[in-house]
Amino acid sequence: MPMMDYRQQVEECAAFVRARVPWRPRWGIILGTGQGRLAEHLEGGAALGYADLPHFPASTTPSHAGRLAWGRLAGVPVLVFQGRFHLYEGLTSPQVTLPVRLLAALGGEVLAVCNAAGGLHPLFRAGDLMLITDHINLQGDNPLVGANVEDWGPRFPDLSRAYDPGLRALAEEVAREQRLRLQQGIYVAVKGPSLETPAETRMLRLLGADAVGMSTVPEVIAAVHGGLKVLGLSVISNVNLPDAMAPIELAEIIATVAAAEPRLVELLLGILARYAKGEGNPGGGK
Repeated sequence: MPMMDYRQQVEECAAFVRARVPWRPRWGIILGTGQGRLAEHLEGGAALGYADLPHFPASTTPSHAGRLAWGRLAGVPVLVFQGRFHLYEGLTSPQVTLPVRLLAALGGEVLAVCNAAGGLHPLFRAGDLMLITDHINLQGDNPLVGANVEDWGPRFPDLSRAYDPGLRALAEEVAREQRLRLQQGIYVAVKGPSLETPAETRMLRLLGADAVGMSTVPEVIAAVHGGLKVLGLSVISNVNLPDAMAPIELAEIIATVAAAEPRLVELLLGILARYAKGEGNPGGGK
């Protein structure tokens, strides 16, 4: 699709949402596999299915509700994307990152990306939360390929601090206060949808990755390009040890993520409450 056509789609979707959301969202939160309870804490909002949003593709991944919900969390106006899009669904990178472009067009400040990921670090445990410090893109694609929209961002955006240091420090502090076990690590994105072989798992660990998944990186690239700060959090759904690989079913992954989700929700609400006071946010409460 020509970039100007895509830009028009983003603008049309933004106008549609702007007419229904009575305030500017400060945060957008994209939830991954097995995640959805955060939206239950929204105050003073509503929701629409992705099918009702102009130009949004359908969400086909199990456990992804495919809804855009909005309201306030800890006093912060937010958009919550209940379910994301993946390249393995046959979508293009611009389609996958449409929620990010929508958030930027609406004047958002922060994108929080949450996902379920396979653990690669031998000290990780299933159910751990991991603060993403960096990523490796092995998806063979990039959402910035093609003509650049100068109004959105630079042709060659710098990713040396893709995951905002201030937000990472705030997440660490909140986790300590909550006595929450919060791992830190590098996330590697593969295209999927097949899970990794033992040899691939060994290779990914040798590359320096601590967790592997099939999402998140395109969204982060688009967010940085669009001037958004990024916070990344993974729920470790299982641990892949290449010399002791065991078959894993999607149902097991969803069950593990569901068990860990209350801690993810508590962490996010704690971060949002502190952000509302200007912490981790040099601009203060806008």
